[in-house]
Amino acid sequence: MDFHVFLAVLLAAALHAGWNLIIKLDLDRFLALFLIQTLMGLMGLAMLFAFPLAAPASWPYALASGVTHLGYYIFLAKSYRSGDLSQVYPIARGAAPLLTFVGAYALAGEVVKPVTALGIFLLVAGIWLIARAGNRALKLDGMTLVFALGTSVFIAVYTLIDGLGGRASGSVSSYAALVFVIDAGILFVYGLATRGVGILRQIAPSWKLGVLGAALSASAYWITIWAMSVAHIAAVAALRETGIFFVMVMSVLVLKEKVTPLRGLGGLVILAGAAALRLA
Repeated sequence: MDFHVFLAVLLAAALHAGWNLIIKLDLDRFLALFLIQTLMGLMGLAMLFAFPLAAPASWPYALASGVTHLGYYIFLAKSYRSGDLSQVYPIARGAAPLLTFVGAYALAGEVVKPVTALGIFLLVAGIWLIARAGNRALKLDGMTLVFALGTSVFIAVYTLIDGLGGRASGSVSSYAALVFVIDAGILFVYGLATRGVGILRQIAPSWKLGVLGAALSASAYWITIWAMSVAHIAAVAALRETGIFFVMVMSVLVLKEKVTPLRGLGGLVILAGAAALRLA
């Protein structure tokens, strides 16, 4: 992976980690997602006026991405409702890069070097080690497992869609903007249909933090779509999961949390995986 792409994806991972650490909305998970995505949609509208229109060939990808993201939001919210973060996260985030790896080969014909495959598997292993450090007695009921695995499937699918859509767009920035707008529009309609207009009153007090979260989230995914347009989709998808390493580091520096030996080992394995992807 080229050095500038490598650094850009690490930046995207850090931005995503910063959003997860800094933004503490006094909302349930669906409302937080609803607020962030609505604001990202407004940002996307502004971006559409600033960049050349994406090629029509990429529009179906953007629409499919919006629909797939809705499934992701629903499954993610339900999985966190029935299971703990330490249970859901390693499955949802750890399985997704592997599914993306298989999908990129099957659908896009991407064949990666052995060192790239090694980097992907090391990153996944590091994620599991860090997650298990927080909950070594991992026990899942049937529904939590279904929703967690479903979440990972949706992550892999929208990653592949946006990787291919960005490549077909002719303007990655405009494509990202289109994804933000469609994604927000679909979720906005779904939110109103399921929660009623009162959902707007519920999210209104948190709009300032929502703006910060939307800016971090939009920037992170904008960079990710661009990176997938110039590098292997599977490699980018795996490298962005270094976000869990950044969360761990920020937790130590900001929240003064202690690093257990297992979490430390997981962090080292993630770094080894990132190094392998850089050398690929």
